[in-house]
Order: sequence, then structure tokens, then C-alpha cells
Amino acid sequence: MDDDVRRGTEVRRDARPEDDEMTVTLADVAARAQVSPATVSRVLNGNYPVAASTRERVLRAVDELDYVLNGPASALAAATSDLVGILVNDIADPFFGIMAGAIQSEIGGPGGRAGGERLAVVCNTGGSPERELTYLTLLQRQRAAAVVLTGGAVEDEPHQKAMSAKLRKLAEAGTRIVLCGRPPAPETGAFALTFDNRGGGRELTEHLIGLGHRRLGYIAGPEERTTTRHRLEGHRAALDAHGITEDPRWTVWGRYDRQSGYDATLELLRRDPSLTAVVAANDSVALGACAALRDSGLRIPEDVSVAGFDDLPFSVDAVPALTTVRLPLAEAGARAGRIAMGREEPPPGGIATVRGELMVRGSSGGPRG
Repeated sequence: MDDDVRRGTEVRRDARPEDDEMTVTLADVAARAQVSPATVSRVLNGNYPVAASTRERVLRAVDELDYVLNGPASALAAATSDLVGILVNDIADPFFGIMAGAIQSEIGGPGGRAGGERLAVVCNTGGSPERELTYLTLLQRQRAAAVVLTGGAVEDEPHQKAMSAKLRKLAEAGTRIVLCGRPPAPETGAFALTFDNRGGGRELTEHLIGLGHRRLGYIAGPEERTTTRHRLEGHRAALDAHGITEDPRWTVWGRYDRQSGYDATLELLRRDPSLTAVVAANDSVALGACAALRDSGLRIPEDVSVAGFDDLPFSVDAVPALTTVRLPLAEAGARAGRIAMGREEPPPGGIATVRGELMVRGSSGGPRG
């Protein structure tokens, strides 16, 4: 074994000795990332501060070249570690916090390697597709025993292809992958517990239509998210089923936070003051909508009804309590954790649909006059 291999600076795309022409060196990674070999070494060893943009560029080059350490590290690469990664969009959002906590509760205890504990690491992507891929690359390098990805996926074809390739690599290396609240990823080896966002969105809007509402504003989330599209599709399916023609003014796009709900509601009122109901993409957005309506001198639900989605803990304590769709976030997270640890059999075909439950409360009522 030569000195470079002993130092772990040479890699192969696979373990077959006949593929010498496929050897990739640390210098190759440096050239791809347009940095020095020393910088690559610092990023991979984590023993020296490196700018975030440089770090991501190096990790992207590592991923593109399929850089896997040889030498002493090769023995370790054949086995998984006691690390479990949990990817969330925003840990400050209760939607993700509840799921992450439930997943983590199933990580420790029996079932770890040699009966030991697992270390759960929550990776906060901030909604960035680039960070999502970066974290998966880091977890691959750490030989994570399992990875659980939560929340909606980004609907961008290049990113989807990159994600599928990355998930396949993880699965082939022995990492167990579970998608929780995310659409299935075919041919990646991932198990999926997917929320029925379309069905929940349709049931919520049908409830309001049943109360007599015909002019319903809708506050959508980020356009690129699958969750946003599916919930909006359910809402529109309900309108169509009841012969209600949607006015283009009735939909405003935003983010999944309170401020977005506040601003979007003011915009909806500006566009069409005759609206009698506002359907929000989630409960945080709905709270912002309620605040905007109150600040506009309107009563809930006497003047305008409001509905949310998710049934986060604060929803029942809002005044009036929020009509919403309850998703079993804790239960789904716990199940995802058990599947990730091999303590529960995956669903038939590797995919299960988790349905929501309509929670009718004080924020919805019949339309005025």
C-alpha cells in the first residue's frame, strides 16, 4: 500500500481494484471546487474554520466525484455509524419541531448498534435545497445509520434528480432512509409516510362551502413546495366540485409564517373586500390572517371565517379557536423513527398515506348577510 493510500488521500468510485483508471484524488476534488488541497482537507477533517460558501463548494465537488476515503477509512465505510440524521426546514416551526422530537424519541435505546444508543442530529436546512444536499453529503460521509427527511419537497427538476441520486447512494451504502410528511421518492430505496394534503385541503374548503361561503380567499405557501401545491389543489378541487369559479384575485402566494399571513390577508381585502372566508396554508399563516382581519375592524367569524392547516398546539388556544386540519405529526414522526431503526416493519410497498382530521372550531361560521 503506497503512502497516499495510507494517508487516505486517494479514493475510488467503488471497491474494485481493477478500476484504477477511476481513481480520484484529493487534488481532483480541489480542482473541481477551485480551492487548494489543504482547504479540501480542512473541510473534510473539520479541524479548521472554512467559509460556508467554500465548504459547500468542496462538499458539492466531493459528491459529484463520489469521493470516498480509501485506506484505513475503507474498513469503516463498510459499516454504518450510530448517527441518525433528521432533516427539517425550520426547527423553530412547531410543525418540524414536533416531528423531530417524536423521531428522536425513537432513536435511542434497544436497536442501536451492539444494543447501544444512537446519536440523533437535527439538520436545519432553512428551506434551502443546497443545504439539504450538503447535509445529506455530510451524513453520507459519517456513514449515518439512518436519515429521516421531513416536510415537503422542492419542485425543481435538477434538484429532484440530485436528491434521488444522493438518496440512492445513501441506501446503497446501508443507510436506512425514511421520508416523513414528504412525497415518495421512487427507486431510491426510501420508505415514505406521506401526508394527504390534497384530501385535507379539500375537506377544509368543503366545510366552509357547506356553511354557505362562495367567496373564499386562499393564502398559499412557497410556490416551489409540494405541500403548497397539494393543499391548494385540494382547495381548488372543492371549489370545482361545487361549481364555484375561482377568481384569480382570491389566491395570494407567501411563506409559512405569521407575517406572511398578515400581509397576504391585507392584500386579499384590498383585491376583494367582499370575501367572506380566508383559507390559510398552515396555522401560523392563519394566525397572521386573524390579526390582519382584527386590525381591519373585521370580526371572526361573524364577518370573515378563517381556517388553517396542521392543528399546531396553539391553534386551540387562539381566540376564537382555529378551525383546521389535524395532521398526526407526533404519531407520524414516532413511526418514522421506528421504521428508521428497524423496530417497525415498513408499510406495504414502502409507502403509507397519513390522513388528516377536520377540526371544526370557533373561527368558522356562516357568511355575513
